[in-house]
Amino acid sequence: MTIRFDGRVAIVTGAGNGLGRAHALGLASRGARVVVNDFGGARDGTGGSLTPAEAVVEEISKAGGVAMADGADVSNFEQVKAMVDRATREWGSVDILCANAGILRDKSFGKMEIADFAKVLEVHLTGSFYCCKAVWDGMRERNYGRIVLTTSSSGLYGNFGQANYGAAKSGMIGLMNVLAEEGRKNNVRVNIISPTAATRMTEELLPPQALALMRPEAITPAVEFLLSEDAPTRTIMGAGAGSFAVIKIMETEGINLPSSEWTPDAVAAHFAEISDMSKARALVGAFEQTQKYVGQAAARAGVKL
Repeated sequence: MTIRFDGRVAIVTGAGNGLGRAHALGLASRGARVVVNDFGGARDGTGGSLTPAEAVVEEISKAGGVAMADGADVSNFEQVKAMVDRATREWGSVDILCANAGILRDKSFGKMEIADFAKVLEVHLTGSFYCCKAVWDGMRERNYGRIVLTTSSSGLYGNFGQANYGAAKSGMIGLMNVLAEEGRKNNVRVNIISPTAATRMTEELLPPQALALMRPEAITPAVEFLLSEDAPTRTIMGAGAGSFAVIKIMETEGINLPSSEWTPDAVAAHFAEISDMSKARALVGAFEQTQKYVGQAAARAGVKL
């Protein structure tokens, strides 16, 4: 099976450089008409220029693809909505969204300014919400949509100096989980990629020999799969240097304690049992956790539910 995007319209944010550029080029090479969105700012979100987006559009056009440049700031909903409206007006729909735009303002938590925390959340988390919001109604009306958000191992696992970035990236997993559930009945599938690649965001953190293995193009196949006709939904994929993985948030089976042991001392005494991962599993929805805990309590009390 060859994955193609003929007849589909895609928006890729942050597509002037790095990962976004690779995703835009990849989607265009497989037949999609692509809105190459990039605010064109510096790594910290300052400045702005349409030049990077226009350069990627020129690359796509030279290769025989179809694309348009757009300089919308993803943290401005009116600009995002105007971008979606323009693509819909010119090409009839927006079928695919790859929300990739981001900035970095790294500092240890003690030194982090309030504005630096707020701005990173505004671009990554609120910006992803704005992009999803702007395409959502059209995708539901057409009963087709594919969305990929971008998380990070900094949010999944933690990374010194990135409280703002890690918080934003973890928040996007929650957004993905809910949108995947709400989009099911209208064939809107929502997934999230956790990439590691050599980009201007990572070039100062890794030695040259590692960067050489971590081309942005190594991430794009996972993104294209998650945006394809037969994509899964509510999936977290890790990708980097040609490696691909699925990431799950797991919960141990845990134990139920009688009310006489509802004390921190009892939790401490049973913590090895509580944290035993041998029967851990990924839950499929928030209410499943409630059902599990109530079921355990009912079994202890001899209550039939």
